[in-house]
Amino acid sequence: MFKQADVISTDKALAEIKATIVFVHGAFSDGSTWNKVIELLQKEGLDVISVQNPLTSLTDDILATQRILNAQDRPIILVGHSWAGMVITEAGQHESVKTLVYVAAFAPSVGQSVVDLGKDFPAPSGFDHLNSDKDGFLTLTLEGIEQHLAQDLSISAQTKLMYATQGPIQAKNFEEKVSTAAWETKPSYYIISENDNMLQPELQKQMAEKISANTFSLKASHVPHLSQPEEVAKVILDAALNLAPNLN
Repeated sequence: MFKQADVISTDKALAEIKATIVFVHGAFSDGSTWNKVIELLQKEGLDVISVQNPLTSLTDDILATQRILNAQDRPIILVGHSWAGMVITEAGQHESVKTLVYVAAFAPSVGQSVVDLGKDFPAPSGFDHLNSDKDGFLTLTLEGIEQHLAQDLSISAQTKLMYATQGPIQAKNFEEKVSTAAWETKPSYYIISENDNMLQPELQKQMAEKISANTFSLKASHVPHLSQPEEVAKVILDAALNLAPNLN
């Protein structure tokens, strides 16, 4: 069972969690990127589901997430990584969503895009390893994945698999702006990746402070859910345990 200094996780407390955890993936991945965290939470008896985003536009990703949200019959903790922070910020307005968890993710204000959020920060090194096809879809090179996206994963077979199965994202997505911001009215958590080469850690800290999030820092790459899944699962469990008393 996961342990955290400010949470006493008992079997009784876990049994009182009547919420569903919905995961939303970012660019260059798909819903299976959450598999390690999902397995840990399922072992604790939590109800979990992962969205499959098309990555074709912000609107399309929001709609894909909303379809999953609409299908749930319990209160929801909505978790987003990287690009998916844009998605959960707007989709999180859904009435069933009670808490947001940002994992090294963009947390925009109303009217902001990814480009807007990053304009005052130097471009992360991973952005030097992007390829664009004739339709404007972006993928990461193998070097980009191994040295910049997931440099703390030592298993080469895993990073090669990530390269082979990555989900291309439409470049224009990064210019799309959110029209609502669920964090303005709902409690939020934020996991900062201190060694991130895809989303500037200082920008992460700034966004976490802006949204008044319960903030946790990990010495991790841009994919802490892959390199430190136990720590990411702890934060989500923390959010679930803190939500449970409010559902009774």
